[in-house]
Amino acid sequence: MATLREELDDWLRIPSVSTGEGDPAEIERACDWVCERIEAAGGSAEAVRLNGGNPMAVGELRASRPGAPTVLSYGHYDVQAAGPLELWDTPPFEPTERDGRLYARGAADDKGNFLPLLHVACELARAGDLPVNVRFLVEGEEEVGSSSVLERLRAGEDEADCAIVFDSMMVDESTPAITVGTRGLVAADVEVRTARRDLHSGMYGGAVLNAAHVLMAMLAEVAPDAEGRVRPELAAGVAPVGAEERESWKRLPPGAPALAAVGAAEVTAGAGDEYYERTGAATAVDVNMIEVGEPRTIVPSVARGHVSMRLAPGQQSAQIAPELERLLRAAAPPGAEVEIELERAEPALFDPGHPALRLAERALERACGTAPALVRIGGTLPLLAVLAERGIASIVSGFALPDDAYHAPNESYRLESLRLGEAAARELYVALADLPVR
Repeated sequence: MATLREELDDWLRIPSVSTGEGDPAEIERACDWVCERIEAAGGSAEAVRLNGGNPMAVGELRASRPGAPTVLSYGHYDVQAAGPLELWDTPPFEPTERDGRLYARGAADDKGNFLPLLHVACELARAGDLPVNVRFLVEGEEEVGSSSVLERLRAGEDEADCAIVFDSMMVDESTPAITVGTRGLVAADVEVRTARRDLHSGMYGGAVLNAAHVLMAMLAEVAPDAEGRVRPELAAGVAPVGAEERESWKRLPPGAPALAAVGAAEVTAGAGDEYYERTGAATAVDVNMIEVGEPRTIVPSVARGHVSMRLAPGQQSAQIAPELERLLRAAAPPGAEVEIELERAEPALFDPGHPALRLAERALERACGTAPALVRIGGTLPLLAVLAERGIASIVSGFALPDDAYHAPNESYRLESLRLGEAAARELYVALADLPVR
């Protein structure tokens, strides 16, 4: 029976790159690798492909007793491209151990992080000791948008009593985390046209609309104030933070040093002290790009910009997206032609008091020796929003750390993180046997 480390080395050697530079045959091989292990442990599995996308490994291992709850274990086998090979100290798809770390593309994101969930379930199933039904959903498109897995989940496939997602980080080297919330997204591509062509500023300046001025006024209308707060119309529906979650934030590293570490300035005095509130539980608006003109004395006729909103848990993009567009268009003067294209994704929030998350807290504490902190991620994970919408409580955790350099050259994963992942997976499967069946 292969050890977890041997299996990880084997899986990491498959260059399952999904970001355009990869070989489709290697993508299929990495997917089949998952299916083969589920089948070898006595389960059923198949590679499922939707609309010509990359295949998903979909499988199931049945519990050793009837009436057990069902746990959906999610991960992804696809990885980012290696990038310039000269920046790697060792070949990216030849796992190499150095100083307690395993170096390879995908070591942290997400093969090393996810694999314990697969390995432990297969081990327990072979021994006839699997306490829960485990359904696996291991996708090959996470690095390029997850369109296939989102379509599958939205269609109501893969029903479960809860889900486990090992694709996240620890608070520090000894403190695990459970992510209970993620923010959604409304993004707008804006184009303004004020004339058929650029005009000479000496002949026309002051008498004609300037596309740059119009765009800046539109963006200013939706930009946050001097303290970084967004206008009330765009903050509608934000869910309050519960006392338990807020208390857990006291265990997280201070926010001000986190800003200083990346060389960033606070938007206002004290913003660092409110770091977790501002980046996980509040709405944020950022102008991401402005493209206009050239260094000549012209009146620009076309200006383009991109502005994005991170929606806080509790908000709905169907409500906020039209309001963002309304505010932008209302700020444009007569005579300006405005085009706006919107992109939307929903926030997610899981109740820390849900039985699955209560069981997970105790399981992770047993595995790691330290109680997990409850955290929110400021980014957007559409998969979690779909699971939340379907009422599938999700235990979002993992054992990656900033030093793992995921997506960068010399990506690595601590062997200690791999050990913690194995211990956590075992404790979670045993604990979740007490979960009521939906």
